[in-house]
Amino acid sequence: MVSRSFDGEYIARTLERLGFVAVRGSSSRGGTAALLGLKNQLEQGNLVVFTIDGPRGPKYVAKPGPVLLSRASAAPMAALYVALSDAWVLNSWDALMIPKPFSKALVRLSAKVQVPPEASDAQMAEFHRQLQAALERVTQFAEENVARVGSAEFPIAKR
Repeated sequence: MVSRSFDGEYIARTLERLGFVAVRGSSSRGGTAALLGLKNQLEQGNLVVFTIDGPRGPKYVAKPGPVLLSRASAAPMAALYVALSDAWVLNSWDALMIPKPFSKALVRLSAKVQVPPEASDAQMAEFHRQLQAALERVTQFAEENVARVGSAEFPIAKR
């Protein structure tokens, strides 16, 4: 899911050049249509991803979209974080990071969680809390360990 903003247009074009499908919308503009588009992509057998903290933040605070999509699609959800050892950090609300040459990255993915289609509002709130907790865990782990990428504990993967 990519925002309908000017910045989102740039991101969408980049993703499409890399072979991905950009579904346009966000929690503030076109969210319902975007969730339906993501659901359609899942039904076609594709994986979907979107920035969990939305187009306006606050930074690292999960929006309910992944929980809603999991319930509507029967697809599991997970939190993902990429830590960088050396990056340029933009002066934006989300402090967007651009990796510097030869920077190391550590990607951390949480366990999958499936939201049942019959989940109540109270259960949805609990799944949202679990997603937020998972995001905090993967973020903390990746940030604390990115400097060790390339060591015996975190060898660099070769293709």
